[in-house]
Amino acid sequence: MTFTPNLFQGKTALVTGGTQGIGGAVARQLAAMGAKVIAAGLPPFATEEFTGTGVTLAELNVASDDSVKNLFAGIGQLDIVINCAGIIKRGAEHEVDVFEQVIAVNLTGTMRVCSAARPLLKESKGCIVNLASMLSFFGGGLVPGYSASKGGVAQLTKSLAIAYAADGIRVNAVAPGWIATPLTKALQEDPARSGPILQRTPLNRWGTPEDIGNVAAFLCTPASSFMTGAVVPVDGGYLVS
Repeated sequence: MTFTPNLFQGKTALVTGGTQGIGGAVARQLAAMGAKVIAAGLPPFATEEFTGTGVTLAELNVASDDSVKNLFAGIGQLDIVINCAGIIKRGAEHEVDVFEQVIAVNLTGTMRVCSAARPLLKESKGCIVNLASMLSFFGGGLVPGYSASKGGVAQLTKSLAIAYAADGIRVNAVAPGWIATPLTKALQEDPARSGPILQRTPLNRWGTPEDIGNVAAFLCTPASSFMTGAVVPVDGGYLVS
């Protein structure tokens, strides 16, 4: 019953960062379960990935108040919000201006969308799923901004779960492990770097965007109705090995 095609029939979902990668997989999963999905992000859009899915693509910069306000002005009903918008600037994040940019998108952008969505989600008794990371749990020497932002997303998720509970809104997060996306393509193709990753991953494979999409969708279903404030690792066992 958790993944029936019509489970989200009549519901509207917003997926930020939903025009590609993990966010795109999340958007397609929700649409396959009957939701009206708005996948929002920065162009250019890979429109061919959404052909026949019924997903609507929209422009959104989560670091801009005006951009968020403009998008929400056109949304009358909202039941599900998935915050997947994010950036990573390996190495360069030791520069303070780049660090601030990463925080502005990954952490403040998540809060900006949650805050904008709260009134609509209160009406629908809806839910939020944020995208955390393995680096919500430990550091990354090349990515201090990304690590700090994702640690912040985990704590933001817990805090908003408490704050929004009285409105009937559940707030959870998914923490992906090593996922095969265009952003990790160089790592996947380099045996010297992919080898140690797979050796530490008990399930001995890279995750797929669909692996994350499935868990994000689950956190929006009635099957997870007593879950809020959870940060769920989806990493093939990497964190515990």
